[in-house]
Amino acid sequence: MKHPDNRSDARSPGFETDLLSVPIASILPVKQLPVTVPKSQKYAQIAASIREVGLIEPPVISRAKGQSDAFILLDGHVRLLVLKELGEEAVTCLVATDDEAFTYSKRISRLATIQEHKMILRAVERGVPEARIAAALNVDVALIRRKRNLLNGICAEAAELLKARHCPINGFRALRKMKKPLRQIQAAELMIAANNYSVAYAEAILAATDAADLVDPAARKSPVGVTREQAERMKAEMASLQKNIKLIEGTLGPDHLRLVVAGRYVERLLQNDRLVRFLERNHQEILGEFRQIVAGLAQPAVPEVAEG
Repeated sequence: MKHPDNRSDARSPGFETDLLSVPIASILPVKQLPVTVPKSQKYAQIAASIREVGLIEPPVISRAKGQSDAFILLDGHVRLLVLKELGEEAVTCLVATDDEAFTYSKRISRLATIQEHKMILRAVERGVPEARIAAALNVDVALIRRKRNLLNGICAEAAELLKARHCPINGFRALRKMKKPLRQIQAAELMIAANNYSVAYAEAILAATDAADLVDPAARKSPVGVTREQAERMKAEMASLQKNIKLIEGTLGPDHLRLVVAGRYVERLLQNDRLVRFLERNHQEILGEFRQIVAGLAQPAVPEVAEG
């Protein structure tokens, strides 16, 4: 079926179907990288990866208008810099049909800790040596082994809760010291509720855990600078917090719905010019609050991004 203007329903593809080998000298970057980039950890990791396994993700380019032998680099500035330093003269690229100069990897989230663990585990199971994985990631072999054994002693339910979270490796060490799966799940829920995945917070939850729920109660230490009385108080507060979390979870959906409905009503009120003029003359503080409510409804969530 076609539209009235006789154009097809099918959308045009965003990229050319075939990859293209392009001389690096013909690619024009859209931004200048800082001089500190070659000294960064990110640069070292990308360089190590390209040396060990080659270029995995091709740079994204578009054809320069009016110039058949020139291309605009849309994504992959660091990769291209590494290839230049390695003496490469050409690179295989993905050609975008759009010339929008934005970073395509802005839609890619950073790899979570557990996801990285699963990728390393799968690579090891398929026979990739740990030393080669470490070389490709530019890290020590000992770190690869720690990441490979990340979920040893962690129950499946807690791992599922944290699978998309950016938790430090040492945070899992604190969970591993909790013997009962239920306590590990509770700890994961507390971290998610507080949006705090730091090692210090995980250690605080560990300090507030009953001795009966620990693998080795005798080895438990209170956080530095915290007395036994403060640790006991923290334990009681953690238990109270967890109860409150459950109560809030039960009312979050209906409360959010009421908030959205009320916000949309306020938005409609502000579309009334006479009302807005009245508030401006007599109740400017109320008008300011109304506008903040409407602005809050309009703000989108900003994802965490990584660019390579």
